[in-house]
Amino acid sequence: MDNIKLFRRRFIPEETTELKDDHIIMLKDDIIITRWNVLKPRNDINNGISAYFIKDGIKVSKIFDGTGNFVYWYCDIIETIYNKEDNSYTFNDLLVDILVYPDGHVEVVDMDEFADAMEKGILEISTIASAMRNADLLLKTIYSGHFNRYTDYIENI
Repeated sequence: MDNIKLFRRRFIPEETTELKDDHIIMLKDDIIITRWNVLKPRNDINNGISAYFIKDGIKVSKIFDGTGNFVYWYCDIIETIYNKEDNSYTFNDLLVDILVYPDGHVEVVDMDEFADAMEKGILEISTIASAMRNADLLLKTIYSGHFNRYTDYIENI
């Protein structure tokens, strides 16, 4: 797993960042689990563990603060591109994010950025439709009490 490269592509602002310090814990079928520290120092969060569910277009991250306390689950709606030539995965951040707090409160964020990307034609119609379907799947999973379908992969490491 050492020769695998991971990248995060953002559309707003447009940037692609190699996740060279992320440590791959598991790569199996369509799931990749990594352990990481924040790319830029922050006061609110410090590190986490992420599970990329490639077929579902969802990344679920368990976020910790600097003292190791659980802050929240941060879920990104993603599109994954695998490049066989250089054995790399690029995770396109499709802007819609869903946070699940320890008390069960759910917050959908960055919808304004998603709307901006749609208006500016940054995302293809098929990508927009996929992002909306994946966000819907995730929200239905959370609201039905089955969020552990995703979180158990992280909790059981």
